[in-house]
Amino acid sequence: MSTVSRRKFLKAAGIGGASAAASGLAAPAIAQSAPEIRWRLTSSFPKSLDTLFAGADLFSKYLAEMSDNKFIVQNFAAGEIVPGLQAADAVSNGTVEIAHTCSYYYWGKDPTFAFGTTVPFGLNQRLQDTWMYERGGIDLFNEFYKKYNFIAFPCGNTGAQMGGWFRKEINTVNDLKGLKMRIAGFAGAVLSKLGVVPQQLAGGDIYPALEKGTLDATEWVGPYDDEKLGFYKVAKYYYYPGWWEGNGMIHMFINLDKWNELPKNYQAMIKAAAHAANTYTMARYDALNAAALKRLVGAGTQLRPFSEAVLDACFKATNETYEEIAAKNADFKKIYEAMKEVRGDGYLWFQIAEHTFDSYMMIQQRKRAL
Repeated sequence: MSTVSRRKFLKAAGIGGASAAASGLAAPAIAQSAPEIRWRLTSSFPKSLDTLFAGADLFSKYLAEMSDNKFIVQNFAAGEIVPGLQAADAVSNGTVEIAHTCSYYYWGKDPTFAFGTTVPFGLNQRLQDTWMYERGGIDLFNEFYKKYNFIAFPCGNTGAQMGGWFRKEINTVNDLKGLKMRIAGFAGAVLSKLGVVPQQLAGGDIYPALEKGTLDATEWVGPYDDEKLGFYKVAKYYYYPGWWEGNGMIHMFINLDKWNELPKNYQAMIKAAAHAANTYTMARYDALNAAALKRLVGAGTQLRPFSEAVLDACFKATNETYEEIAAKNADFKKIYEAMKEVRGDGYLWFQIAEHTFDSYMMIQQRKRAL
């Protein structure tokens, strides 16, 4: 076939035109079809808690980069649009499209919310991720969250938290009786069984209450964040572990109507950006907590472990609380049973390789051999 004949054949078959369209027009056409979206995000955290708020900033940064600045999320700290503990309500009613918050803040609406962040004697950070990403947790929770007109994806974790700051030592279970402690939600319900008087105070009100003695103790997060709030200046006993927070998962809550309006590729971008922020936040806490703990001890903080007797009493009270709530709340029972399965399998495995390796390396650390 001659060159002229070949050209006529390609033109008749439309192959030449198709190739030109594929090579010269496809990329610009795709870019032009991507909608420009502007959302507002309300956080439950102040900007001063830079580990937590940074997770939202990273999420928005990645989303903008992946969309070639077509999808922009503007972040607002707690109180700039709504108070921090009303972030989920703002998403549910459409005041904002998205919120960076902790599910357990909404325990008062339904105790089932607590599992999305953490529950007493529940999962550590790795098992919480296992539940979410590999054992159906995200879908299970989104089935529940649908009732409140939002969908959610993991977007950060604090890891295991500390047991809090106390103005006096806690040597026995009796030392908990009458203790006025800033602690809310599930843990507050458990500790009230042991005589603690739970108090719910905003972060800025805790220090003066401890200083005046109207509070005897408070829990917050861990060394890095706690140091910023100055608790070590007025309550020198720093207890561990925070058995009510073996991890502290944060989520992106997204208005369900707004989510359903998004193109599939934008939905995928949100999932990817949230996943990246989830990993980043945990890594940042691990990087910062050790140095902060050294500074706190250097400033006179007295580290104290909760005794096994105290932990046993708290564990018993926790299980009683689980059973009481599960008996009258079907959503709570369903998610509780799923969590227990992940917890049982996870700690069966962790005690074999993970725990023995970590235990040996910790011995070397104490010997200063590392």
